[in-house]
Amino acid sequence: MATLAGVFVWDGQRIEEEELQRSAREMQRMQNAAASLHGAALGERPRLDPASERDAAPGPGEQPWELVMDKKHFKLWRRPIEGTHLYQYRVFGTYTDVTPRQFFNVQLDTEYRKKWDSLVIKLDVIERDAATGSEVIHWVTHFPYPMYSRDYVYVRRYRVDQENNLMVLVSRAVEHPGVPEHPDYVRVRTYTSQMVIRPHKTFDENGFDYLLTYSDNPQTVFPRYCVSWMVSSGMPDFLEKLHAAALKAKKMEVEVRDYMGAKAPPEGGEGKGSVPEHQGEGGRSPAQLGYA
Repeated sequence: MATLAGVFVWDGQRIEEEELQRSAREMQRMQNAAASLHGAALGERPRLDPASERDAAPGPGEQPWELVMDKKHFKLWRRPIEGTHLYQYRVFGTYTDVTPRQFFNVQLDTEYRKKWDSLVIKLDVIERDAATGSEVIHWVTHFPYPMYSRDYVYVRRYRVDQENNLMVLVSRAVEHPGVPEHPDYVRVRTYTSQMVIRPHKTFDENGFDYLLTYSDNPQTVFPRYCVSWMVSSGMPDFLEKLHAAALKAKKMEVEVRDYMGAKAPPEGGEGKGSVPEHQGEGGRSPAQLGYA
């Protein structure tokens, strides 16, 4: 149980090591597929330029991915989630004009996102786990008109792996007693997101590849192809806004918290820390969806 007498219980809800490692393995699978396809020399960093369904590297026994978008800086695949009307999405992208550290920090800094993402209505850290550094986030976002705004309560955890030159960010929906449903929003209860960043050189030099695997159930009455269209049209806009925000951080136009330099959580034990809530304002765009 995630709650007990109004208290959030971390056991069974925090992001575990295996979830982080699983996401890292997905990036490795992409690398291996690219190395095989492009014939990279032994010891050479594979040129990750997947261009087909095969290059999205499904795991053993998994459904293949369908390539639905091929842009200059990223490619987008999808595949049906068995037993549902939903799709899972996978994005592989590359940027050469910002550093991995800047891109990573911009995604994690909730206060900065309230400034660069106009869809955000509310985005706050509710609670932190001292054992693992996992955080519970409450996110309220505008949805395309005429739909109600959606709200998400999810746990996230990040890891910077210096040894393997990787950054990993994993999120998934949870229930939290401190965030009851609100009549103005539709609560999204099914949501997962895994982002893996691999620098071309170092964390502080321009250039990296990233792999984003994402799914949620937005609780709409629209058929699957309509939801798929909204995701496919909203994803490029979100990635461009994220990239632009990272560029501003690079140019020191804004101050962004350095999560790589943040003090690691203490070893052992469970803990929580409450953070004051902040109200964000945002305008609604009929052709956009938000992503965390």
